[in-house]
Amino acid sequence: MPELGDDAQARWAAVVVNYESGPELTACIASLLADDSAGGPPEVVVVDNGSTDGSVADLHAALPDVPVISPGANLGYGRAANLGIAATRAPIVAVLNPDAIVDVGTAAAMLDRFDHDGRLAAVGPQLRNPDGTTYPSARSAPSLGDAVGHALLGTIAPQNRFTHSYRQLSADPELPRTVEWISGAAVWLRREALDRVGGWDERFFLFFEDVDLCRRLGLDGWQIAYEPGGHVMHAVGGSRARRPVRSIFEHHRAAYQYAAKWWKGPRRLLLPVAAAFLATRATVVAGDAAVRARRGTPATTE
Repeated sequence: MPELGDDAQARWAAVVVNYESGPELTACIASLLADDSAGGPPEVVVVDNGSTDGSVADLHAALPDVPVISPGANLGYGRAANLGIAATRAPIVAVLNPDAIVDVGTAAAMLDRFDHDGRLAAVGPQLRNPDGTTYPSARSAPSLGDAVGHALLGTIAPQNRFTHSYRQLSADPELPRTVEWISGAAVWLRREALDRVGGWDERFFLFFEDVDLCRRLGLDGWQIAYEPGGHVMHAVGGSRARRPVRSIFEHHRAAYQYAAKWWKGPRRLLLPVAAAFLATRATVVAGDAAVRARRGTPATTE
């Protein structure tokens, strides 16, 4: 059984934000503790957002020494991440979904990037789907044109030029590169940089908190990188699959929050149009998800 690292000596920490993840939580933690490639296992902290599915009890039974912060309610991803980060001490801290499985060797690859570039604030690994394909987790900041085009065409024509640009589908997934943002499903962060920008914006309950964080880090002079030497298997949407319709509406609500926060000047006049567009799209996508659920077909991803 993997053992917890010595918190005073660990080079990195891992915060896992859990919500109704079932046995995936224990598998995620076990994979983190098994990766001692950076000189030893990480500090590990779980923040549980009010789960009632027994996932925390299963974790306690399998790995009783793993600390769990239980605020007693669903605080959202960003606030829970901040709680977990505050409970750790290592200079590099990873934040992960509970449905992520970290391959041995990932920690060494991620920390090596930080060691060799003091400008880096965030590094994301290569995310892989359960079928072994690469998930496009390193993306461009969504311009207005790409955002609208992706929203209209992304689910029906995923190779359209807007989605292609936003998801950087032309980039070789085996080559490291700097990017504008990295998926928060598995991201390694420099504590110094996080402290400078005030951590995750807790106003984002779920979705877009990673886009927002990377944007603030970039504006503060830091860089964001993609490192394919780290490998994480992630069942995209697995942790929210039990409430797909709510997840869809949360996604669109967060998109509006992001626009309301970052759109400046005359562009703010478009916010009512954006609100109407996002509400309509959320209703259509939720209806499609309901039909797919009845048919037993997989839902589309954003």
